[in-house]
Amino acid sequence: MALPADLVRALDAAAATPRLLVASDFDGTLSPLVDRPADARPLPQAAEALVAIADLPSTEVVLVSGRALEVLREYSGMPSSVHLVGSHGAEFETGFALEIDDTLLATITDELNTIAAGRPGVTVEPKPASVALHVRNASVADGEAALAAARTVGEASGAEITAGKNVLEFAVISTDKGEAVDVFRRRGDATAAVFFGDDVTDEKAFRRMVGSDVGVKVGPGETLAAYRVDSPEDVAEALSHLLERRRG
Repeated sequence: MALPADLVRALDAAAATPRLLVASDFDGTLSPLVDRPADARPLPQAAEALVAIADLPSTEVVLVSGRALEVLREYSGMPSSVHLVGSHGAEFETGFALEIDDTLLATITDELNTIAAGRPGVTVEPKPASVALHVRNASVADGEAALAAARTVGEASGAEITAGKNVLEFAVISTDKGEAVDVFRRRGDATAAVFFGDDVTDEKAFRRMVGSDVGVKVGPGETLAAYRVDSPEDVAEALSHLLERRRG
């Protein structure tokens, strides 16, 4: 598959930077979207390229996902050379950036479970600092009703609400993938960053792209990213291209 010419040029420039940071979302970016979240795995080509990039000199790789950190570690299969950040940028390998309100989280989770009850295909996914309501496998009517009811719960609770593809997530701490990317940018004194993402939460990272950084949106929809590809397969191809150029 052929990558867009403007993206190839941007990746070539990033590959030549002295200190490179490569960051990516997981679901819908490295892994195709699946009906069962537990079935998500990175495409082999993408995983192999990421690991190889992480082993290059003056180069760091980080996955920034909405998944809980331990789940991301299991599903991604990444070695320790690839840094992981879970919970939409709030959960680092050293712990959470902020204190979690466990009581509020439990209350929201109970209410979402009530909303999901009796609506086939509506599921609740608890996480350490948030809880998500998924409607990907529900009927249109049940999905819309569940999302509307869940949003009312979230707004009343004061939780941070994030809308994704067939999902609403309610965080009891502030989450920002862009800040997570910048943490690693500062830590490694990166001279350029490349970020791949497909969902609304990734826009916070695209907003932080500056200078020779490369933000790549996966799939359709409005975006702040300067570049776009169609699918996770394209992301795998882009990572392989970046690896080849960085090695050179």
